[in-house]
Amino acid sequence: MVLLGLAAGTLTAVAGEKPAVEGSGDAGRAVSSQMVSFDAHLPLVTALGLVVLACWGVVLVTRGRVRRAVAVLGSVAAVGALVAAAAAYSQVPDQFRDELALVGISGADVGHTAWYWAAVLGAVLATVAGVLAVAWTPAWPEMGTRYDAPGSAAPASVVPVEEQTSLDLWKALDEGRDPTE
Repeated sequence: MVLLGLAAGTLTAVAGEKPAVEGSGDAGRAVSSQMVSFDAHLPLVTALGLVVLACWGVVLVTRGRVRRAVAVLGSVAAVGALVAAAAAYSQVPDQFRDELALVGISGADVGHTAWYWAAVLGAVLATVAGVLAVAWTPAWPEMGTRYDAPGSAAPASVVPVEEQTSLDLWKALDEGRDPTE
């Protein structure tokens, strides 16, 4: 599930940065009647894809309620990317035609690229992975407390350094404690 979420987030972020809509038109007045090509990107889809990726990174290293809350946030970001891509389907080409008409480019032929459809697919897969993560995270294994920051664990009995064996010192270091305290 984590690999699916990471792959879907990556696909969404990369595809949102690539040309989603491209086209060409005749620049008849100011430029000597030559064809001009252009393209459009989906920056909101890219940003939300990066949020999805960040959430999956956090899901890997957290436990309990925090893990589930981050999975919910990733799901919301994935749904947002899907909504943004769906809204861009008709809005972006129409907006480009209007802007091109303002600068004198007529007969603009505008169409969606494969990157647009890749962004939609990535957002759909990220949504599915996020929703399943919210449902399944309580059953997923968690990292042990061994990897928590020092000081967050219960304090052990303090023995002077002079009385500790080298094995005790190594165990303290392994547990994240400073044996010289």
